[in-house]
Amino acid sequence: MKLGLSPAGEKIRRPAVAGMFYPADRETLSRELSEMLEQSVEDAPAPAFPKIVIVPHAGYIYSGPVAASAYDRLAAARGIATRVVLLGPAHRVHVRGLALPGAAAFDTPLGRIPIDAAAVESIRGFPQVVESPQAHAQEHSLEVQLPFLQRVLGEFTLVPLVVGETTAEAVAQVIERLWGGPETLIVISSDLSHYLSYDEATRIDAITAGAIVGFDTGISHEQACGATPVAGALLVARRHGLNGRRLDLRNSGDTAGGKGRVVGYGSFAFSEGDTKFGSAHGRTLLGLARAAIGAALGSNAAPVIEDELWLKIARATFVTLKMDGNLRGCIGSLEARRPLGEDVVANARTAALKDPRFSPLTRREFEAVDIEVSLLSAPRRVLFEDHADLIRQLRPGEDGIILECDGRRATFLPQVWEALPDPEQFLAHLKQKAEIPADVRTTRCKVLRYGALKWSETQSGSAT
Repeated sequence: MKLGLSPAGEKIRRPAVAGMFYPADRETLSRELSEMLEQSVEDAPAPAFPKIVIVPHAGYIYSGPVAASAYDRLAAARGIATRVVLLGPAHRVHVRGLALPGAAAFDTPLGRIPIDAAAVESIRGFPQVVESPQAHAQEHSLEVQLPFLQRVLGEFTLVPLVVGETTAEAVAQVIERLWGGPETLIVISSDLSHYLSYDEATRIDAITAGAIVGFDTGISHEQACGATPVAGALLVARRHGLNGRRLDLRNSGDTAGGKGRVVGYGSFAFSEGDTKFGSAHGRTLLGLARAAIGAALGSNAAPVIEDELWLKIARATFVTLKMDGNLRGCIGSLEARRPLGEDVVANARTAALKDPRFSPLTRREFEAVDIEVSLLSAPRRVLFEDHADLIRQLRPGEDGIILECDGRRATFLPQVWEALPDPEQFLAHLKQKAEIPADVRTTRCKVLRYGALKWSETQSGSAT
């Protein structure tokens, strides 16, 4: 049994499948997680992060890339979500009900995750909730999710539940008790079909995926090994009016195995509130940017960032200033390190007063300047064989590009394509901006792409 004691005498659940399902070495594990997240399915930023995700639990070589598509969306919850309710099916020990581990913390190669003792106590009174260290000792369905969660969320507390013989309604009752607010995330661990031919698995898994996003709780255990926790989560998601999305759907034949007998993997997200940014969000961000510049120039009071969740989520933005159509300043962030509202305010001030290419904006210019705010999606690694392959993959007018080489880095926003529509010229000018010698081979460089939603005062806050 993989239980140990801390120096304080607390029971600690030790890793059981590190070195088998995922790397046991901290540095190797961190690198693999970063690579999977960088290469996950692209998506536009959304005003909210998911409340519930459903993710697969095979070895990382098989299902890690599919799981990464969901965990990448949870990165927006960092600093906001502080508790994870994690449910997965029992594979090794028969369980009646939902089993708690009887431990104070779970260890992984990335560190220790404390159990949320108060949350655990709040569900102990349910007859379907039991305690079974044996059920958790060798169970991989929960363990493989933990390094991903540590990578995207940082610090959090955990409520781990191995789900055995019980009903969807019994699972839903427990999830409902732990629902909370934005501080709580629900993660359901489940693979899809098992050991079918590639074509049959593709067909069956597509049906299952449609059922999941359609809130169909009649999924069988042949369709998903975690059918019971999935169905319980769907019951609660439907009651709370969440919006469901399929993020990725593949099988082991697509990732790292043969196509004779495959296991299916899907990742799904269920979110509350708006699923897309719109013109109202843009007007708010533009208002913050203008107020920030005006306050820095002494023309108005400091901007007030409203107490709304979407403004608290860490985002990467650029603020661009133009005079008569010409660039007058542009400063931004490539990584999401500050809450969205704060990032726009800070970048607006810097674009106006500290862009090294321009003198500080004057009060007179402030009255005439046009402000643009660009909201960046998470960068994705572009894998290419040679320079010609990279050129073929670039999407003029759509891609923002980050070019990194030998410690030097620069980016062009998607709108730069308007001035440099030819991919060769676009890349050559980006090399020049990064101060990378023109004769440096592109294959030595790391290339990432991102999308951007752009709002401009001249377009009345409409997103483009």
